[in-house]
Order: sequence, then C-alpha cells, then structure tokens
Amino acid sequence: MSLASIDVGLKRIGVAICVSSNIVTPKDAILRKNRNQAARDVNTFLKEWDIKKLVVGYPSSSEDMQKRIKHFVALLELEIPYELQEENMSSIEAEDLMKGDIKYKRDGRIDSIAAKIILERYLGRQ
Repeated sequence: MSLASIDVGLKRIGVAICVSSNIVTPKDAILRKNRNQAARDVNTFLKEWDIKKLVVGYPSSSEDMQKRIKHFVALLELEIPYELQEENMSSIEAEDLMKGDIKYKRDGRIDSIAAKIILERYLGRQ
C-alpha cells in the first residue's frame, strides 16, 4: 500500500512517501502561501502518487499546533484514510541528520526529512 506523511508547519509542509517495501523517501516540501493553497497542493501530491493512506505528524506538546493541524487536515477533504502519528523531536532529529551535509537553508529539506522520520515511526508501529 502506498503511504505518505506530512509534517505541517506554518511556512512549509514536509512530505515523504513509501510506495514499496518500507523504504521511505522525502519529497520536495510544499511551500505554504495560505491554508487553502497548501491543502490543494497536498491533495494534488496525494493523487499524483496514488497514495492510499496519509500519516499526519501530530505534536503531543502543543495544543495550539494540534488545533492548527486538525483544521488543516479538515481542509484536505480526504478521500483516503489518515492517521495521526506522534512527531515530537522529528524536526530536531532531521536537523541533526542534515548537519555537515548542506548549509542549513529554509527550503523545506529538513521539513521533508522530518516527514520521513514520522512515516518511519508509523511503519515501526505496524
């Protein structure tokens, strides 16, 4: 089953996919101009990759972000099932993985690596 994960942020949405044998690949992050544009871009991404289930990074520590993420997921009007996956520390872990490889830039690579980590955590629970 093809899976995707998203790491929803205020400026970027990290995305990663798993289309075969538990190999998770980060994809280009979605740059967020506004909620509606970002929701359309996520829906397009899910259709392009024929995703059958979405895993959404969900912070246990921030009620404000929990509300924002639930609202964003509602905007997606998903036709596929989704699950929430604990995301705490995934962005920090992603930054640690990137240190030394590239200059730190806000182009979304770290966001998509965080989405990769979230999806790997989800697959590890299955």
